[in-house]
Amino acid sequence: MYAVVRAYSGPGAKDLFDLLENRRTEVEAAIRSVPGLVSYPLVRTEGGVAVTVCQDRAGAEESTRIKKESIQQHAFELGSSPPEIEEGSVLVQIT
Repeated sequence: MYAVVRAYSGPGAKDLFDLLENRRTEVEAAIRSVPGLVSYPLVRTEGGVAVTVCQDRAGAEESTRIKKESIQQHAFELGSSPPEIEEGSVLVQIT
């Protein structure tokens, strides 16, 4: 499995996660289209963190593309900074 972690902070990050929470159905529909999706939690911090776990790297990269495109289309006016992105192989998955 492979994971990508996107951490949003700074101006506009809280507003972005407010928007994502209010559009939960749309967010869920978009992320469910990611091939090999295992899990996708959104975590509220001072801004927010999105974690995508997929069966392989290709799915994780597709999730990043989908989220970037979605934010550009639906939340560009919020002015949030691009996220800090970390990604790598999942060593342990506990459910």
